[in-house]
Formats: sequence, structure tokens, C-alpha cells
Amino acid sequence: MRTDRTRTKEMEMSTDSPQRREMEMPTYRTTASVVGILFIACSAATILSVAPLGAPLSAPVDFAKLAANESGVVLTALIEFVWAATGAGIAIALFPVLRKHNRAVALGSVAARTVSAVLVLVATLALLVLFSLSSEVVAAGSAGLPSADTLANLLLATREWANGLIGPLAFALGAFMYYCLLYKARLIPRWLSGWGIVGIGLGVVATVYAAFTQDFGLATVNTMLNIPIGLQEMVLAVWLIAKGFSAPALASVASTGEGAA
Repeated sequence: MRTDRTRTKEMEMSTDSPQRREMEMPTYRTTASVVGILFIACSAATILSVAPLGAPLSAPVDFAKLAANESGVVLTALIEFVWAATGAGIAIALFPVLRKHNRAVALGSVAARTVSAVLVLVATLALLVLFSLSSEVVAAGSAGLPSADTLANLLLATREWANGLIGPLAFALGAFMYYCLLYKARLIPRWLSGWGIVGIGLGVVATVYAAFTQDFGLATVNTMLNIPIGLQEMVLAVWLIAKGFSAPALASVASTGEGAA
């Protein structure tokens, strides 16, 4: 015969109880680990993209030097492809979790980071075309190619503006969106998502500064202002891999529905 205590325990574990909902709610541990790995890969690719060429390209372009560094150009293009793919992949991987809290903002973050990735590839394409132009100039010898310098400067400017202004602004918009959702939903500690929001703000200041000074290299001001978001992404990556998303935050959205549209 069942005792009152047994019936009480069964009631506590009923379908409608918070404990039951938290137990049945997906934890997204695999998603969290994937996002953490993507953060690390994207940051590594961003830093390493400068290495194969030795330094950022600048005008006037040394056609002979660039044409002779085919392996460096191809390796840079491959690294930048990884940069673009992992950058967009972060927002895409976060979408199944964040859409439960605000689908429109989560989708906006995916769109913005995808635009950022496309602009990285535009800059990569400019580099490859510039390499082909350099090879043609060297092959032409003393005769040269008409307007080669002008075309090279235009390709270089395309690469600099894509990687130095428009791309970073698209990245900042996408990252700001998912950090706001992470902060609001408490999926990660608020000090960590808040750090991301502040870091993004400083990154925008660095980007605007670079646009007005047209200094898209590793200037001291740019580097210093981008350090906070760089460090934050590494701490976030380790946190997601080690601890994942907050289980109570995931359970809370299950009890209130799919979140805002």
C-alpha cells in the first residue's frame, strides 16, 4: 500500500514539475563544445592569416616579391577561408540555443556574421587577383602592363576596406546580438557576456579609428582596443568547452515557451 510520502515524491517528479523539466531539457553540451572550438579556430586563423606573407600588404605593391611568394599567397587564402567559415559557424552553431530566447535577434546575429565572413572572402579574392596581376606584370618584363599600379592599388584598397572597416562592423553587430541574448538569458555568467559586450564596443572604436586614419595595420591603438574582446573569446571558449550552457537558464525557457519572436 502506498504511503503519503511515496505519493508526495511521485507528485514532485510529475511532468509539470521544474525538476522534471530541467532533467528532460536538452543540455546542448555538444553545441557548447563546438562553439568553443570554433571560437578558438577563428581567433587562431585571424592571427595566423598575416604570417604567410610576413606583413600586411601596402602600397605601392612590390609585384616581383608578391609573384615570387605563391605558396604564401595560397596559404593565406586557405587560412582566411578557415577564418570566414569558423566566424560564420559560431553564430550558426549558437542559433538553435539562442532562438529559444529571441528568434529574430538570433537570426540577425547569423546574418551579420555571415556578411562578415563574405567580406573576408572578398578580401581573399582581392589578394588572389592581385597575385595574378603581379605574375602578369613580372611576365611582361620591361614592357609592363598599362595601369597595373592603379589596378593593384584598387585591389589593395578593396582588401583593406573589407577587412579593416566593413567586415569588422558586421562582425561587431553579429557578436553584439548574441552577447546580448547570452547576457539576458544567463546562458553563461553575466560577467562573461558583459565582458563581450564591452569588448565589442572597444573593437568598434578601434575600427572607426582605423577608418579615419586609414591605418589598417597592426597599429598600437587598434591592437590595444581589440585585446579585451580577443581575451574574452578565449575565456568564453574554455568556459563553453568545460562547463557548457547554464542548465537552469535552458530549463527556464522550456517553462515559458520558445521565447520572443
